[in-house]
Amino acid sequence: MKKTIFKGMATAIVTPMTKDGIDYEALGRFLEFQIENGINAIVVMGTTGENATIEPEDQEKVIRFTVEKVNKRVPVIAGTGTNNTAHVLENTKAACEAGADAVLVVTPYYNKATQKGLIQHFTLVADASTVPVILYNVPGRTGCNLLPETVAVLAEHPNIVGIKEATGNMAQMVKIMHLCGDKIDVYSGEDALTVPMMAMGGAGTISVLSNVLPRESVAMTDACLRGDYAAAAQMQCDLLPLIDLLFCEVNPIPAKAAVSALGFGEENLRLPLTPMEGANREKLYKEMRKLGLNV
Repeated sequence: MKKTIFKGMATAIVTPMTKDGIDYEALGRFLEFQIENGINAIVVMGTTGENATIEPEDQEKVIRFTVEKVNKRVPVIAGTGTNNTAHVLENTKAACEAGADAVLVVTPYYNKATQKGLIQHFTLVADASTVPVILYNVPGRTGCNLLPETVAVLAEHPNIVGIKEATGNMAQMVKIMHLCGDKIDVYSGEDALTVPMMAMGGAGTISVLSNVLPRESVAMTDACLRGDYAAAAQMQCDLLPLIDLLFCEVNPIPAKAAVSALGFGEENLRLPLTPMEGANREKLYKEMRKLGLNV
């Protein structure tokens, strides 16, 4: 059995920004908000953190700031993936030196890869990393699907310990569990599938929802971990309208709107992402108010 980085709920945090750069004051407050509300891990510089449009030197600064602010209270997982293996190796080295507890590495996008290429790519990264590696499969964004048989090969690597599975395909998730057993932890990358996936033996979720409702999100995964799936299922259903609204426009546009409304920085995004459309924003805020949030 390999090392488990976390069980339960990890927040893939947004990156608060001013018009000129990273808003570290808001980021610090947001990290405290997450930890105070019981989150089990923090994922920084993932898709929700807009890593694709943040310069490598600023990515390293954000990771280092997060590590220092969290101060070992929960694991910090740093997103280091790109579509260039050499750049991933550089990013991973920087994240390791910054003190991250693990790295999250997405499948190469745009240029894609064969399954053989994916094995070579992730093996090189895992060989070079001084911390555990979590694979990240999100073909809806990358156009590249990491197949269960390929995950099974990679799960043999001693430094590859988990996968964030964001295909939305339960059958694929189950096949990974079947082929890999306890060699790898499977995390849902789809908030709407948290309970079904954990009921099948998944370790938890790397979440967008928990940016907005960390305490309630953790309560749902805690119910799963203690085997109370009836309670967890009810929570999943209650939270589904908000989950849907958080993905009604491309992530992290709605999440950034929600987090800004909660008081954690301005609603600034890096182009080509733009602020949320007005009609969708009103629907999002209405649902947040329905759930007791003051926005």
